[in-house]
Amino acid sequence: MDELEELAAPLKDLPIVEFAFAYGSGVFQQPGHSDLSKQEAPMVDYILGVTCPEEWHSQNIERNPHHYTSWLSHFGGKGVSLIADRVGVGVHFNAFVPWKGKMIKYGVMSMNNLVQDILRWQQLYISGRLQKPVRILVDNWELAKVNQVNLQSAVCAALLLLPAQFSEEDLYIKIGSLSYMGDVRMLFAEDKDKVCRIVRGSSEYFHALYRIPLYHMAASGFLELPTSFGHLDSIFVKDCSPAAVESLLSSLPSAVLARMPFQLSHIIEHKNAGIVSPGEKVVIKSDYSRPLQRAIRSIVRTSSIRQILSGFLAAGCANSASYVLKKSLKAWRSRF
Repeated sequence: MDELEELAAPLKDLPIVEFAFAYGSGVFQQPGHSDLSKQEAPMVDYILGVTCPEEWHSQNIERNPHHYTSWLSHFGGKGVSLIADRVGVGVHFNAFVPWKGKMIKYGVMSMNNLVQDILRWQQLYISGRLQKPVRILVDNWELAKVNQVNLQSAVCAALLLLPAQFSEEDLYIKIGSLSYMGDVRMLFAEDKDKVCRIVRGSSEYFHALYRIPLYHMAASGFLELPTSFGHLDSIFVKDCSPAAVESLLSSLPSAVLARMPFQLSHIIEHKNAGIVSPGEKVVIKSDYSRPLQRAIRSIVRTSSIRQILSGFLAAGCANSASYVLKKSLKAWRSRF
């Protein structure tokens, strides 16, 4: 059995899914992670996309009732989906599920909400996870192709937040940090070096994931690719011209632009009013990085708070407290 077959094996015990991927330290080894987890192997994390979460959970409660807390399973698939949608960000997680000698955790989300998050960054939750290397196990909707829009958006946001010159490692760390900006869990329950560990443990996967979007950016003139492209210490040079900034800002996902405190016209000024002509001079009137960071933080903060509350309700106080304690201890070890 190869790695993908082994990762996909737990899906055989679940109802049919349209999309699935595995992620996290249980899939990609992170530097120093073994030192933090000598007592037990890391839990393997999954995200599952389904057509109708309510129907899926109803089937799964009949098939695997032990995956759910007893009080929640009493309300059936409708109750599970209601908490996920009304309290959380549309994702229900079943954690600490024993499977053949290891622990797994899987989150279930509707395909429609998943696509909206990928395209619009509506929650920047699952879309944020897909900005990092994952192992796609099922893809009936060809979301790997749709996710190219998400990857392109991540590169646009990272370029707007990076200085004129930066290393390939800086780029991947900035991309990897987007979905953690404003995440309240980073205050107490996440390793402060989490993103660096993810990038350094999966640098070749990051390169494979972003090779095409970066070639596209280079072809469009937004940055110069170094001859050593593919090495973390290679240096990129980006186009800092107002025209490039305007184009990158305009390419950001709609949910981010909606959270900007003002319209692009307040940041960008054209020399001539009316229709923009080729070669027209563009002037940047004010800083754009701070409002961009605030917009992303606002989305992520709201999503993280809602998902924490949803998790406590879905998993129960005892399981949630145990999970948070383990994450917090791991985070504190990384800080001292």
